[in-house]
Amino acid sequence: MAIMAKIASCEVLDCSYNRGDGGCHTMAITVGDTSCPMCDTFTHKAERAGDLGVYGGVGACRADDCRYNESLECKADFISVGKHSDHADCKTYTPK
Repeated sequence: MAIMAKIASCEVLDCSYNRGDGGCHTMAITVGDTSCPMCDTFTHKAERAGDLGVYGGVGACRADDCRYNESLECKADFISVGKHSDHADCKTYTPK
């Protein structure tokens, strides 16, 4: 059975799923496309979202050139998410 890569930390405090504690409180995120390892689940709304009892994982990864990507699944033990320009990126992304 595959284990979902967990989100160890998220520095993106303006995401609705980050309650200010550095955690991601959605069930799972999708990491972007081949041009950028962007967190496609990033949502900027005044309303806070997710569940405080949940710490997210990576549901899918579309960053084809990442060394942790195997069949669109993230095989890293955990990832970190950080701010890049006006969006959130997977900071664990490592080119093959």
